[in-house]
Amino acid sequence: MADQTTVAVLGTGIMGAAMARNLRRTGHDVRVWNRTAAKAEPLAAEGAYVAATPAEAVTGADVVLTMLYDGPATEETITAAAPGLREGAVWLQSTTVGVEALAPLADLAARHGLHFVDAPVLGTRAPAESGQLLVLAAGPQEVRDRLASVLDAVGSRTLWLDDNGASAAATRLKLVCNSWVLALTHGTAEAMALSKGLGLDPQTFLDAMSGGPLDCGYLQTKAAAILNGDFAPSFAVDTAAKDARLIVAAGAAEGVRMDLAAAGAERFRRAAEQGHGDEDMSASYFASFDN
Repeated sequence: MADQTTVAVLGTGIMGAAMARNLRRTGHDVRVWNRTAAKAEPLAAEGAYVAATPAEAVTGADVVLTMLYDGPATEETITAAAPGLREGAVWLQSTTVGVEALAPLADLAARHGLHFVDAPVLGTRAPAESGQLLVLAAGPQEVRDRLASVLDAVGSRTLWLDDNGASAAATRLKLVCNSWVLALTHGTAEAMALSKGLGLDPQTFLDAMSGGPLDCGYLQTKAAAILNGDFAPSFAVDTAAKDARLIVAAGAAEGVRMDLAAAGAERFRRAAEQGHGDEDMSASYFASFDN
């Protein structure tokens, strides 16, 4: 039951903070930690316990949920948390870490007697805040019932892919899904930029797409952000650039060229260089211009 489950959330950025809030709203006992403490402190008003260290955060936790920047940050944080970890706890690893970084995390879990569940999520700020993420999960059957209330709190659906969290099945699917998301993001940004460059009102492009087979909600959402100049981060450029690099590396390891993802990573790099690294990834738009 939710009121009997203590969840430690390590990493309270855009996604982690939203997940922690939903866990509290559904009756879970929530303990949080973030490297930048100011990002965790507002969660105290939601009833979460704000810990000073990862070890303090995980003390007494039944489930440890990590939502950090990348694999190395995750490994460093769980290593720091080790003194407080309880043998038999479930580690719900939700960071997009890439295939190569997953095995060391699974090994780390085994060394500390944790049940390892690889569980990256699909969705950005809005679905995270409303508890409507799609959870892609791989992990042992015996812990799935224990995780049910946690997964129901943060997501609308969980897609279980494998009994072994170390298989990287969930992480691999996350990279495939993100390759599509990033392609749509850059496609929207470039079409909007080209409209401007050709002297068109970008709205006419959206009107041409509206209701047809090439229209989609994602196009309309990202295009609206560009039109309105609203680049408040739902998923930041810097994080998207990291994911793009992971996608390219995963493809290369299997002999698959990811040309669009590589070009997209370069667009994100240019946008970040122009000062848009902390803005929403729709700021890829700015990479189409010299300044």
